[in-house]
Amino acid sequence: MENSDYYIPAVAMGVAFVCKLPGTVRDWRDPLVRSVSVLLGLAAAVFFFAAPPTIAEVNRITGVANFSAPLAYGLLSAFSAATLVLIVNWRGGPPDQTRRITRALMAGYGLVSVALAVLFALGSAPVERLRDLDTYYATTPYIREMIVLYLVAIAAPAFGVCVLCWRWARQVRSRWLRASLMIIVTGYLFKIAYVCAKLTAVTARWCGADLDALSTDAAPVFASVGALFAVVGFLLPLVGPRLSDAARTWLTYWRLGALWRELHLSTRSEGASVRIAWWAAPGLRATLRETQIHDGLLGLQPFLDETVRTRGYEAALAGGADVPDAGAVGDAAMVAAAVRVKAAETARAGYVPAGAEHRPAAPSSPPSAGSPPAGPSSTGSPPAGASSPGPSSTEPASAIAAGAGAGPRSLARVSRALRSPIVAAARQAAASTESSPR
Repeated sequence: MENSDYYIPAVAMGVAFVCKLPGTVRDWRDPLVRSVSVLLGLAAAVFFFAAPPTIAEVNRITGVANFSAPLAYGLLSAFSAATLVLIVNWRGGPPDQTRRITRALMAGYGLVSVALAVLFALGSAPVERLRDLDTYYATTPYIREMIVLYLVAIAAPAFGVCVLCWRWARQVRSRWLRASLMIIVTGYLFKIAYVCAKLTAVTARWCGADLDALSTDAAPVFASVGALFAVVGFLLPLVGPRLSDAARTWLTYWRLGALWRELHLSTRSEGASVRIAWWAAPGLRATLRETQIHDGLLGLQPFLDETVRTRGYEAALAGGADVPDAGAVGDAAMVAAAVRVKAAETARAGYVPAGAEHRPAAPSSPPSAGSPPAGPSSTGSPPAGASSPGPSSTEPASAIAAGAGAGPRSLARVSRALRSPIVAAARQAAASTESSPR
């Protein structure tokens, strides 16, 4: 492995640890939060202190050849303990029982770390080995036992985590939790492969063979990949739902874009639109876009023509669309035509007609956007620019502009319908009517 293969994961996990640090300080009493932060910190430390340049520097500073060996092995054992502690806190249970198990794990792996240091002190490893200490000293008394001890301390919890997470993944319903458990299993299978490669190379030395490449080349790759998988798996339930919510919000924002741009044609002359910073949260952006759409539709109420909507709805049904999609096409055709009518009226009069921005909603219960058009209303008079006398615009205008039943999903359906050829024809017909001399 190259040095970057150690330092890149160390930096990645160190950055993740620093990002989690404010939340850890804020929720320090939460054992799950503490466990995740400790796991990230230990993962970064393991890769940093296992890198050959770091090993050489630690040996130089301490003045002890191979002093980094028990240090790195101890960090690996601590990482294994942190993994088990996180699993225990993640699984939950009675708080007293969880604390007892956590303390037992910490005490057990603390003894392992002490034993590693004692065995290293009892052994003799005068020749500095930066990459192949396991196989070079595989037959050296006490150093041999130290190597086997740290490999067993890694392997035992790795098998346990794989079995536990596999069983748990078959029981949980949350897709994020199930995915994270399977990722953790994958990571710890790589860790088991790391242990098997090391033990095979060490055993080969005991038998007089030379399979050092398994220890010096293959095993570090398994460890690096496995640790990355494990950390991603542990972080996924924490960040996954947030990413999913953000993706849905961005998708809603994007889907509303066509309707927002269509309405922008009728509102840009009424004043500057609200601007937000580029770093604004996606939820704020989607809320602002939806609000601006409702405001734009409210300003179109005097220009909405129910007959346009009815013609668009019937044309869409005739073309094979289902009722909700046909209703959306009818709404989109009515809005697109109203935008052109309003633009023409505003250009001729030089002002926005009174009541265009503050017209009260109809008292009756309106249909939702994207539904089949209601029958003609007996109240109200045709708006200025309407192509012909017909149904009142009150009902659809209330449904779309006043927001009754016109949530993001309904608005997105209307926004998508703006691409329909039926809407394009209604848009062109309204523009031609308004451009003809009166």
